[in-house]
Amino acid sequence: MHSKYQVGLGLLLAAGLAIAEEQKPERTEINPRLSPDQVENQQALDRAANPLYESKLLAPVHDWRDGVAEKTGLSMSIDYTAQFVGLSQADNPGQTANGDKNAGSGMVRFYGTWVLVDRDGPNSGRLNFKVEHRHSYTDRQVGGFPGIAQNGGYLGIFEPPFTDEGARLTILHWKQNFLDGNATAIGGWIDVTDYVDVYLLASPWTGFNNFVFSTGSAAMDLPNDAALGAGVGGMLGKNMYAQVGVVDALSDPTDPLEGFNTFFSDNKYFSWAELGWTPGKDKIYFDNAHVTAWHKDSVAQGTASGWGLNASYQRWLNDQWLPFVRGGYTKDSGSLLETSLSAGIGYQPVPMRGVIGAGLNWGKPNGFGRDQYTGELFWRYQLTKELAITPSLQYIQNPALDPSQDNLVAFGVRVRVAL
Repeated sequence: MHSKYQVGLGLLLAAGLAIAEEQKPERTEINPRLSPDQVENQQALDRAANPLYESKLLAPVHDWRDGVAEKTGLSMSIDYTAQFVGLSQADNPGQTANGDKNAGSGMVRFYGTWVLVDRDGPNSGRLNFKVEHRHSYTDRQVGGFPGIAQNGGYLGIFEPPFTDEGARLTILHWKQNFLDGNATAIGGWIDVTDYVDVYLLASPWTGFNNFVFSTGSAAMDLPNDAALGAGVGGMLGKNMYAQVGVVDALSDPTDPLEGFNTFFSDNKYFSWAELGWTPGKDKIYFDNAHVTAWHKDSVAQGTASGWGLNASYQRWLNDQWLPFVRGGYTKDSGSLLETSLSAGIGYQPVPMRGVIGAGLNWGKPNGFGRDQYTGELFWRYQLTKELAITPSLQYIQNPALDPSQDNLVAFGVRVRVAL
């Protein structure tokens, strides 16, 4: 194993596996209409974890953090995630770009929410924030691996956030509930994947590794994070919900203040509208079906503006099973796939102790290349309250950009420590 792999993995294991004993799960409400990556939901899921062992080493830190939140309404979190991926089998082994057959990247995130209006009421107003540092342990970053430039020929991305971009802003926006909590408005620097085409297993930190099983199914031309803009959404009666929004399509998370110039001067936008159904507002996070329409303006000379449609269905069964079907279509835009269709299932053997996920995808490339098929199996396991480990296996048939390749197999492991 690469020496940098050993150092990164060793630090993560040492931080999470200290003094341990069995514990019972906490009850923590999940905020509806949000993705698992949205700040409030990520914090709620981490605090509700029901691990195999309970570490007492960091209990004073938890107590201090919870005390601050109780007194001031400021809830803070920090996590570190390491992701390792390797191509272990191919028809032409070693033929990836630059001879690289593996990649490793890491990310530290500091994030939180500060409730400043109606803290205990339904019409709360809060400031959500998230800053990150993204870095790689190897010359090849995970977020570009194997990638379209690789000789492996796969038209796709493993774990797109895991790059060597360095320090950056991801979100800084105001979120205001109104109409007794049945509607929400946001404004500021936004990560659209927190709100658009959401489903439970989309998170690259806790769910699938492959981009085809994430937001947009690789058939949505998403803007970068820290996109200046606004959105509004809410319930339309008992079962229907809707949301609309517009953000800067030229956003740069490493220079977020430039967003004022690009938003108001360049006038290049990503906009969306989504209509969905749920059995009830309290079930929307786990049970929903929705259709998302989006449009993105041309962001570079010689490229066209484009639009697309995405659809998703997920259902939570017996507090254990989450079958899903998702797909998307792009017209005249820069997504990886023109048409994408995914189906799969998530299974939770023990409540809040992790999940096993399996998915299959068919994808038609956007512009050139043959149809390709992707399968992924992962198991995220919560060892301690702070430490989760996720091994994964991916199988790719008919890589779109290399007719000489019939199959690719990729192994991965993700290690996350969250406080």
